[in-house]
Amino acid sequence: MVRLNVDLIAKSSIHIKNRRDEPLGQYLKKLTHLNFSNKNIENIDDLSLCRKLTVLYLYDNQITQICNLSFASNLTHLYLQNNNITHIENLSSLQRLSKLYLGGNCITVVEGLEGLEELQELHIESQRLPLGEKLLFDPRTLHSLSKSLSVFNVRNNGIDDIKELVILRNITQFFGEDNKIQNLKELELIFSQWSLLWRMDLSRNPVCNKPKYRDTIIMTCKTLEVLDGKDINETSRQFLMNWKASKEAKKRIKDERLRSAPGAFSNPVEFLIGKPRVPRKHLEFVLDKAHNLPSSVGDQGVRQPLPGRLDRRQIHGNELRHLSLKKPQFALAGQDVSEPPSLLTQVSL
Repeated sequence: MVRLNVDLIAKSSIHIKNRRDEPLGQYLKKLTHLNFSNKNIENIDDLSLCRKLTVLYLYDNQITQICNLSFASNLTHLYLQNNNITHIENLSSLQRLSKLYLGGNCITVVEGLEGLEELQELHIESQRLPLGEKLLFDPRTLHSLSKSLSVFNVRNNGIDDIKELVILRNITQFFGEDNKIQNLKELELIFSQWSLLWRMDLSRNPVCNKPKYRDTIIMTCKTLEVLDGKDINETSRQFLMNWKASKEAKKRIKDERLRSAPGAFSNPVEFLIGKPRVPRKHLEFVLDKAHNLPSSVGDQGVRQPLPGRLDRRQIHGNELRHLSLKKPQFALAGQDVSEPPSLLTQVSL
């Protein structure tokens, strides 16, 4: 078992060369960068003498647990990708940590980062997850990172839902390729809140096959400059914005017309065919037509009035002045009611 400790540092050829004749303790106190990547390290031992350490490279090892780093209060960059780490833990004392690389481990939940108020980049891509599982996010950690995190890399983690990430309002770069994201409406909601986002990659997600996917994202993210590895042309963006504004304006005008039109009519029939206004002379014309329409012929060949026909002579002069046409629904669609009807099917008084 290879352990990272003071003795391992002392035996390292590069540090022997850099230290020369300087005492080991004094040398370790001044050490700011430590690179022990790809050394088959399984455990991190006591490094408390390296108090000025700012950058630690431990990627491509066999580390199973993050531990013994509480001394490193000045650490800003920590590289732990491609190890066997299962939990994010023991990092609360790293108050100056700004970049954390954890890709290619066995982490199932993004957690344990509360209190890291200066963390700007979190890379946790391609975790070796159990079959059928996806990377999860602890709400407490997301809330803690909401004001500081600007670069978030979660590619290739089986993720199908990122609505929890809307709280990360300062995201400028988001990498979510090779996941299972498919809800375009959800993305619109999230990205409309990420007002600083300028670079995003969702390549090889199901949502990329949705109609108007790229156009929708470009119109939603006003500050986006690069989408799925392709630059966004400002001319294209302006064209899409103008098209969207025109479409919304037309819809608004149409809605206003629909809202205002029914209020001008007293009933649905009037809304469809309009309010009829029949002058008295036209009413008289209708009555004349009713009286003169073809009638049935009796046995003697004498024209007989059709049943139900109205005889104008039965109407007194005073009553005629008060007649009105009460059933406008019999008017033919598109026919001007101010003109005499071409066909009379029924007359009602």
